[in-house]
Amino acid sequence: MSPARSSLSGKVALITGAAQRIGARIARLLHAEGADLALHYHRSRAAAEALQQELQAQRQGSVQLVQANLCDIPRLPALLAEVEAYHGRLDLLVNNASSFYPTPLEEATEAHWDELLGSNLKGPFFLTRAAARLLRANHGAVVNLVDIHAQRPLKTHPIYSIAKAGNAMMVKTLARELGPEVRVNGISPGAILWPEQGLSDTTKDEILGRTALARAGSPDDIARTLLFLARDADYITGQIIAVDGGRTLQQ
Repeated sequence: MSPARSSLSGKVALITGAAQRIGARIARLLHAEGADLALHYHRSRAAAEALQQELQAQRQGSVQLVQANLCDIPRLPALLAEVEAYHGRLDLLVNNASSFYPTPLEEATEAHWDELLGSNLKGPFFLTRAAARLLRANHGAVVNLVDIHAQRPLKTHPIYSIAKAGNAMMVKTLARELGPEVRVNGISPGAILWPEQGLSDTTKDEILGRTALARAGSPDDIARTLLFLARDADYITGQIIAVDGGRTLQQ
């Protein structure tokens, strides 16, 4: 008989970019598994408050909101102080927040570079550093949302692809830096949610045609993988799981 999975009851998770899309689905699943949450948002206050209200209707006092621009590095220690004041601990950091938009080479600007590298690499790095003390104290875990385009650059998105490549290396380097107390892993989504700016049906069909399972995934696929890495994968660190329906199998 296999041992029962450990509960997340009594654990605290900080999820960045938690108000919408994949971040919100991760929040709902971790909350359902018993975790208390610190939900980070930048501009999406209304969505964050709605999610907080939804989850606290199920368990009062279980959700804290924290606001920050993750590119504002001096703000990050204060953000972690807010999380520590909430329940006095941190067991899981989910680096999910991300900016994503095209920057064709001829149109790319230094401002694009600063924002995309800031939200996808610099911010998560310094946030993890600020969280290290709390995570070490509780033998916690970090999970980064990477991207399959960290390995396969996306046309017209050179800066984003560079940023996610750095994020992938961050998983590996911080697994060494924070071990043995803290595990650090990543998830690389494939076709899970289409970009908010939209893609043509033809482009979507082309993407799915290069995917072994020939269909899109869902935020649930990411959330369940994250739950596995956070709760059940005690001997896994420095690894990145592609949740992409086999997209990276294709040439």
